[in-house]
Amino acid sequence: MGEAKARGPYAKTPARRAEIVRAARDSFAEKGYAKASLRDIAERAGITHAGLLHHFRNKDELLAEVLAQRDTEEWAQGVTQVDTLDRLAPYLVALIRHHQKAPELMRLWIELAAAASRPDHPAHTYFVERYERGRGQFADGLSDEASRARLRKDVTPESAALLFHAVLNGLQLQWVLDQDLDILGPVTDFVRLLFDDASSDD
Repeated sequence: MGEAKARGPYAKTPARRAEIVRAARDSFAEKGYAKASLRDIAERAGITHAGLLHHFRNKDELLAEVLAQRDTEEWAQGVTQVDTLDRLAPYLVALIRHHQKAPELMRLWIELAAAASRPDHPAHTYFVERYERGRGQFADGLSDEASRARLRKDVTPESAALLFHAVLNGLQLQWVLDQDLDILGPVTDFVRLLFDDASSDD
């Protein structure tokens, strides 16, 4: 591999951490979490094994960061691309198609979310805050009069936000179990159930 880039105190720079996370995402997607090694990830990132451990204590912590980064990227994409309710279903279809290209990451996310249901799990707080933030952002997106008017009668924005996450996560879990299952159509159907005249073009 040649001489590793990292030396001395291994300064915890955001750029270096980002390199490690990208390398870990590639390794997890290609090899699976169980077979991916910290040494392989370090080599991909161009640093020593010791250098990687200075940034992340273990593979579990690195996995949590990989999934958190993916969440951050997808929130940003959603805010940019879904400027009207008509864009919601097409965006979700495209997002799930993207997830389906890396089923191992989908599986790892589901496994970590389940494990984090234990209050003493290191990722517990992250997942609690993630869902709170997601529900809040979705409900806030329905706060204007035009969007609120299209929501089905007697369904509150808060209820819609809770159902949205439950359906999206539940469909992806079913697909991980049976990858022949079509979950794209049901995603569009769900949006139609929540909103009047929501477009399904994709």
